[in-house]
Amino acid sequence: MERLKLVLQYFQSNSESISNGICILLALVSVKLYTSFDFNCPCMPQYNRLYSLGVMVVPPIIFFFLGMLVNRHTGVMMDEWLRPEGNRSKNPAIVKFLFSAMMQRALLAPMVWILVTLLDGKILICALSISVDPSLFSGLPNNTGMDIIHIMAKVPCKEEPIFKNSSFRKAVTRYVRCHSQAIGWSILLFFIVLGALARIIKPFFDDHARFLQTRYWSNYLDVEQKMFDETCVLHARDFARKCVVQFFEEMREDSVPVLNRPYFTDLTVNTEDNWDIEEEDRLHGITRQERMNQLLDKWYYSKPQLDVRRIANQPRLCPGCHKRSLSSDV
Repeated sequence: MERLKLVLQYFQSNSESISNGICILLALVSVKLYTSFDFNCPCMPQYNRLYSLGVMVVPPIIFFFLGMLVNRHTGVMMDEWLRPEGNRSKNPAIVKFLFSAMMQRALLAPMVWILVTLLDGKILICALSISVDPSLFSGLPNNTGMDIIHIMAKVPCKEEPIFKNSSFRKAVTRYVRCHSQAIGWSILLFFIVLGALARIIKPFFDDHARFLQTRYWSNYLDVEQKMFDETCVLHARDFARKCVVQFFEEMREDSVPVLNRPYFTDLTVNTEDNWDIEEEDRLHGITRQERMNQLLDKWYYSKPQLDVRRIANQPRLCPGCHKRSLSSDV
């Protein structure tokens, strides 16, 4: 159980690992979906290619957009690309790096679907059976009263009575399946060789220091967005807590007998003593809706510069110092 918690904490703290895991899961789902999908060719000249093209293209497009949707790099890239420049300059290399990472993960599931369909061969048999030259094979049924196109269109359907006790259909399907598998293995080999060459040749043509800088700042954007969301949640919780406490305080002043109960007193007493400290630590003086809206506008239109020297050199006050200084002045 402890190991499971550690694994979950690791994935929750690492957005890149989450994106990789989701994309691998989508690839496995595509394989499972194809194996459970019952492909039935229409066996009609005007519909075979259209149906096969739809099965070959539409699911990869769906998986591609799903991969973009679940990938966190997509949101970070769009935020960085569309945001106003403000006090922080834009770096096109970061957007390019995030786009490349997003595309690599989003294309995984579609490529798996296409490779599986090619290695299986059923879809290409349905699409290309009409284009096969029947003179290459013996045993063509010629007593059916149909033309050659309609006969070849029915090759993918093994239950057709015209191919009963005939080896013609098996020969054609074997011929097309061999071409389909050859195309599938060729594409797989091409991507493997391309990836290996890119990994080997890239250090000779790419500045590794610039790559490290781009990767660092792309990770920074992801972490910054997460930290901003977490800080907003903490601020909203404290803001809501103070509003609720003030509401019950006002209600208690109006009707003391009604609110003179333990659960109302516990709600207010524990927060009044430490409210100055909490306001100083988390609300940072932003205690009105207008101020919060101004702060959010400033964050979007004019993000702070990537320089923490001003914050590092700022003197820190101990918790409760502000309260003690006020009491000493009195």
